[in-house]
Formats: sequence, C-alpha cells, structure tokens
Amino acid sequence: MGAFDTMMSIRQRKGVRTTEVSEDGTAQQENVTLENKPSSSCTSRRLWKILSFTVGGAIALCTGLLTSVYLATLHENDLWFSNIKEVEREISFRTECGLYYSYYKQMLQAPSLVHGFHDLMYDNKTESMRTINLLQRMNIYQEVFLSVLYRVLPIQKYLEPVYFYIYTLFGLQAVHVAALYVTSWLLSGTWLSGLLAAIWYVANRTDTTRVEFTIPLRENWALPFFAIQVAAITYFLRPSLRPLSERLALLTIFLSTFIFSLLWQFNQFMMLVQALGLFVLDALDMLPAPKATWLYAIQIAALLLVCALQFFNSMILGSLLISFNLSVLIARKLQKNLKTGNFLNRLGKLLLHLFVVLCLTLFLNNMIKRALSLKSDEHIFKFLKAKSGFGATRDFDANLYLCEEAFGLLPWNTFGRLSDTLLLHAYVFVLLVTVTAALAVALRNLSLSSASPAQPPLGQTGKGTVSLGADAAYSLAHTVVFGALALSTMRMKYLWTPHVCVFAASGLCSPEVWGLLLKVTRLYSPARMCVMRYAVPMLTLSYLCCKGSWIAEVLQKHHLIRVSSGTQNWHQHSVAHLHQETR
Repeated sequence: MGAFDTMMSIRQRKGVRTTEVSEDGTAQQENVTLENKPSSSCTSRRLWKILSFTVGGAIALCTGLLTSVYLATLHENDLWFSNIKEVEREISFRTECGLYYSYYKQMLQAPSLVHGFHDLMYDNKTESMRTINLLQRMNIYQEVFLSVLYRVLPIQKYLEPVYFYIYTLFGLQAVHVAALYVTSWLLSGTWLSGLLAAIWYVANRTDTTRVEFTIPLRENWALPFFAIQVAAITYFLRPSLRPLSERLALLTIFLSTFIFSLLWQFNQFMMLVQALGLFVLDALDMLPAPKATWLYAIQIAALLLVCALQFFNSMILGSLLISFNLSVLIARKLQKNLKTGNFLNRLGKLLLHLFVVLCLTLFLNNMIKRALSLKSDEHIFKFLKAKSGFGATRDFDANLYLCEEAFGLLPWNTFGRLSDTLLLHAYVFVLLVTVTAALAVALRNLSLSSASPAQPPLGQTGKGTVSLGADAAYSLAHTVVFGALALSTMRMKYLWTPHVCVFAASGLCSPEVWGLLLKVTRLYSPARMCVMRYAVPMLTLSYLCCKGSWIAEVLQKHHLIRVSSGTQNWHQHSVAHLHQETR
C-alpha cells in the first residue's frame, strides 16, 4: 500500500506539472497574439498612410496639370494664338506686359549672352535721354533666365521663343495650384480638402487669376512661389517636427521667399503685410517664439540677397519691411519678460511692446533713408495717405495710382461671383468658427502666466478647452491681413482669393472646426465629427460637379467663336473680351 500510494502521488505531481506547463504555454500564446495585434494594426496604418499619400499626391499633380492646360486652352481660344502672325502675338502682350517681353526678345536677339547683359545694364531705350541699369530698376531676371535657358536647350527647332515663354508661365500655374492643394491638405489632414481647394480655384478663375490674358505680368511669375512659401510655413509651424524636416522646411521657405522677392516689384509690401500677421500672432503667444524669429530673419535675408542681385537697389534697403523686422527682434531683446504676469500686466506689456516696435520702425526707416538720400518710394506713402482719406496730394505718381481702377476698392460683384460656387458661404462659416477659437486662445494665453506650471504647451490644451494650432493660426492671420489688403486695393485680390479657397476647403475638412461646433451644440462624438468633415466637402464637390455646366458653357462659347469667326474679326473679339475681363 505504501508503494501504491507513492506511485499515485508521483503521478499526481506529474499531472500538476503538465497542467502548469500547458497553462503557461497558453498564456505565452495569448501574449504573442496580443503583441502581434498592435504590430499588425501599426502596419495597416502605415500602409494606409502610404496609399493615401500616393493617391493624394497623384491627384495634386493631375489637378495642377489640368489647370495649366485649361488656362492655356482659354488663352488659345480667346486670341487664336497659334493662327496669327508673330507680330500679332507680341501685340497681344499689352502695356507693361509687352515691355517685359521685349527684354526677353532682346536677350535672344543679342549676338552673345555677354552682349545681352551689357545692353540690359546700359539701356538707353526705355527712358528718354537716360541710360539706366534695367537689372537694377526692374524685376526682369525671369526674362533673363528664360532667354539663357532657351539658348542652352536644344529646342529652337521645335518650339518658338514666344511659346517657350507662355508655356513656362502656364506651367507655373500648375505649381501654384499644387501648392494650394498641399497647403489645404496640411491644414486639414486629408487630401479631399486639397481637391476642393483646387476646384474652387478653377471655378472662381475670374477672381483667382488673370494669367490667360496678362501673361507676362510680374504677379503671374511671383504668386506660385508665394504659394509654395505659404505651404512651407504651414508645414514648418506644425508641432514636433524632426530636425531634418525642420531644416528642409526652412530651406524651402528661404528659397521661395527669395524667388518671390526677385520676381515682383511689390515684394517688400506684400511681405510687410505677412510680417504684420506674424507679429500679431507672436505677440499673442500663438506662435512658437523661435520659429517666428526664423521667419523674420528669412524675410530680411531674402530681401538683402535680392538687393545685392539688383546692384544694391537703395529702395529695398529703405523698405519698411527691413526696418519693421529689425525693430521686432530688437524689441524682443529689450522686453525679455513680455509674456509673464497676469492679464492686465501682460496687456500693458503688449501695448508697450507695440509702441516700442512702431517707434523703432519709424526711427530706423528714417535713419536709413537719410543715410541713403532715398526718396524714390515717397509717392507710395502719399498714395496710401490720400487713399485713406488723410488729405489730397499733388504728387503725379500718387494721383496716377488713384485714377487707376485696379487700385480702387474691391467691387461688390466679386462677392456675388464667389457666392455662386458656395465659396463665400464656406469661407464665412469657417472664418467665424476659427476667429472664435482664436479669440478664446488669445484670451487664455494672456490670462495665464508663462511661469505657471499649469499652463499647457503651445498648441495644446487641456480636456474640454478650445485649441488652435500654430499652422491654423497663421492661416487665419494670412487670410485676414490679405483680405483687408484686397478690400482696399482690387489688384491685390489675387493674393487673397487663392487662399480663400485653401482656408474654406481646409476648414470644411478640419476635425477641429467640426469638433468645436459639435461641442458647442452638445452633439459631439468622434463618429459624428468624422461624418461631418467628409460629408460636407463631398456634398460641396457634388454641387460643383452638378453646376459643372459652367465649364461646358465656357468651352462651347469659345468653340463657337473659333468656328464662326475667321481671321478677319479675331482681333476685334479678343480685344473686347480682354477689356471686359480686365474690368
């Protein structure tokens, strides 16, 4: 019996050990399964991101190219460009457009590049009885670059110089639309908003671009690079960027800012408006201070480099932009504790900071102009003074601007055209929501002390509070300051209306906009927010597609013009159409 009991106890122990081993094996298998699930979900997310990026990038490329082809087709059908003589093609470049094209033609007809550069630097044909340096006085480096490129590339037998010129401009429109697409994509997190922004840009072509009938204008060269700059700034202001990504973004911002400044004579004034928007956000602690400093410095560096390429143009050195940006950086050093204290203390420091920057700007600008004996831009300030109603002026250049319709107020019928495509409705809706969020964030930032340990990091908020990222805040400031500029000066609407498309499209697809709205109405849930951010843009796109008869009507109209009219009356129609479009 003792032996029997011993054998039974041994068997029981073996059974217990076997059971323990099987249980341990089962637990290990469960752990492996649980570990595999997150890895498989991460892999699926990664694959989905790659697929979304590929599809979105392909759509961006296609929309840009289709827009370029569409605008080139409109230009061809309006002027019958391929069926007229060379001199008639050059006549179609009216007023200053023809002047800019003449320098491109002059460089091509020069015996050599050196001779061509010499003729531009010692020009005695543009101004009567004077020899001037055209590279210093005018922004014509694009014509110089294109002429050199046309000489170097083996395309003379296949492409006429005028076609190389206009195709380059229409190609830049593809870059412009792609940059708007990317900006909207970055702001919303979905390429659907980029597609909506691009379609809105084309649908509102009358108010977003005039490249098809004023091809050589400086703005048509510069605005695509301005759009690239805005896209790069939007990416740069995103939180938690890797060092390499941040450096690449800074390089893109610098190059696009430099090229934009080199191509347009109004560069310093446009960037001053941009710097004012950055200053407001920086003062309200809605931008990271180091990133704002980088943006101020890049504007100064780009403008100084342009000044060097334009043979040290004194008007650039005496610009308000350089004085303003330097004043902001100096005032920062003088007021190191600007963002500390309670609400009233911070408000007082903010007003003092504004006063210091204003006084420093005027002082530095006055000193620079006196040192350089600069008076070439006084007519611009006289124009602004007279336009603002602070007294009339007898300055000829200022009165010339005042008489020009393009420098008048933005016509009210512009808003009617924007409403026809639902762009204005979406823009106002997103603007109201975003302005509300920005005011709440600004008041919270002013109320919280920077030394308070409970203060959340920039761009982040606690649970249940309103948030606005630095990229969205910049987009809001950009549309507000350039909207004010467009309302006061009709010609500058082409800086504002493309961003209206971006701002409205990104807002309709933004989880922050719909999340805030649903929280206010106490209807928030992640599922509802997701449905709204995709359903509303899809319905808008469906409406635009149903209203797509506007494309067919335009193409049909131009087709009938080509069929019914011959070479005898093409010029009469095109001139009438161009005058109507210009107005």
